[in-house]
Amino acid sequence: MTAPYTWTPLIAGHALAAVAAVVLGAVILVRRKGTISHRASGWVWVTLMGTVAISSFWIFQQHYSWIHGLSVFTLVMLVLGVYRARTHRVQAHRFTMLGLFCGALLIAGLFTLAPNRLLGKALHGALPLT
Repeated sequence: MTAPYTWTPLIAGHALAAVAAVVLGAVILVRRKGTISHRASGWVWVTLMGTVAISSFWIFQQHYSWIHGLSVFTLVMLVLGVYRARTHRVQAHRFTMLGLFCGALLIAGLFTLAPNRLLGKALHGALPLT
């Protein structure tokens, strides 16, 4: 029997920022676009996503994985998405941000929760399933 995983402040902050980005991102997707509140909440979302991506570089087992490559891609696409909004390329901005929400946050997030991944071990160790 292995000891339960202990959440570090780094992993807890990373997970909290990711969950907040999922919730806020969903709210942004269903609300009216182009308003001051959309822009303000968008900046908060970009900050949360940047926090998730940057903090991932300090979360690894023996080596970096493909998810860390996705973190680099996410940071580049966040800059590109903001640039597209600031230059009024609305369709391109929408495509970039929706792609980040679905790909970098939802799909990659599900992969990080697999039982053989660090966050998956942390979550499964915290649940009284065994």
